[in-house]
Amino acid sequence: MNNFAPKAWPHATLMGAEFRSYDEDTQTITMGFSAPSSFITPRGSVQGGLVAGFLDEAMGWAYTYSTKGTHSPLMLDVNFSLLKPVLQGPLTAKGRVVKAGRRVLFLEAELFDADEKLLARATSTCIPTENPEL
Repeated sequence: MNNFAPKAWPHATLMGAEFRSYDEDTQTITMGFSAPSSFITPRGSVQGGLVAGFLDEAMGWAYTYSTKGTHSPLMLDVNFSLLKPVLQGPLTAKGRVVKAGRRVLFLEAELFDADEKLLARATSTCIPTENPEL
């Protein structure tokens, strides 16, 4: 059992981030997010860069959980695809560690609406970095 508990950083609070579960066997985290009205564009959907933020957060926490909080990813690149408009309201993200080496990490995430429809997906290449004692 992973006893690591994340801190509520201000950016995560802004996104309505909440931890739901972590599966150590698959190194997959499930997180909830809430897209507030301030994230909505005149077209009625969440601004794309903010969607990338939900995915980035899930990928990062998946790796951090896999190390029990000792390390976090330093993102080198993030690629994401918007498959459907992301509307205001509750969202679920699943982030996974695809491969974790000593020098490079590969992460991925998917974002779903309340009806479990896939809205967006992302991949990232990262450098593993040790977390400072905070």
